[in-house]
Amino acid sequence: MPRRARRLGLEPDPTPPKQPLSTQRIVSAALEQMRDKGYEGVSMRSVARALDTGPASLYVHVSNRDDLDQLVLDQVMRLVDLPEPDAERWQEQVRHVARGMLAVYRAHPGTARAALALVPVYEGGLRTTEGLLAILLQGGVPARPAAWFCDLLGLYVAAVAYEEVLWEQREDGEGEESVVRRVADAFDQLPAGRYPVLAANVAAMAAGEGDDRFEFGLDVLLGGLVTAGARHAAG
Repeated sequence: MPRRARRLGLEPDPTPPKQPLSTQRIVSAALEQMRDKGYEGVSMRSVARALDTGPASLYVHVSNRDDLDQLVLDQVMRLVDLPEPDAERWQEQVRHVARGMLAVYRAHPGTARAALALVPVYEGGLRTTEGLLAILLQGGVPARPAAWFCDLLGLYVAAVAYEEVLWEQREDGEGEESVVRRVADAFDQLPAGRYPVLAANVAAMAAGEGDDRFEFGLDVLLGGLVTAGARHAAG
């Protein structure tokens, strides 16, 4: 068809209009790249390329890489379920939140790394901290230990999730079974004369799946919180 007819709207333009840039599109592109390339594979420049624009255009919506991490964390933390605080069930509720955070990190690889050394300032991260702190205070944990525990739990969950990603990268995606096998092989080859305790406890060192160890960590953290909270309350 002649170009004049196309200009008159008789034939649709074969080139679709370019979508306008937005904060949500930038965050979605960053999440996709984190999933495919890992946290370290994402930059303002790489996100700009994925969106077919220049890095300078991104700064209209995102201040810098730290701000991008904040926005990514904001989006994924909104997915964490936060129960209404219940004094009778506060420890189980803390576990519920921790499991929810781990599930979110696992579903969005790279976001756990983004969460490390980051103080949340947007709604998603703030609501998670608010909800967790409310549960702890309702359970009778004094304010300071409760506040510090929020930070400690966040570090623990993010570290577990990030280590899982690193193991997958190191093991070419073979996953947990490969990790357990490597641990068992490493300790099984230790000379018993030099490391008698380790050599005698190879099975224990390699026992348990990732979720079992995660739950054990929650047991330790919550048990320690109860002790520390009681000591703090006593003065």
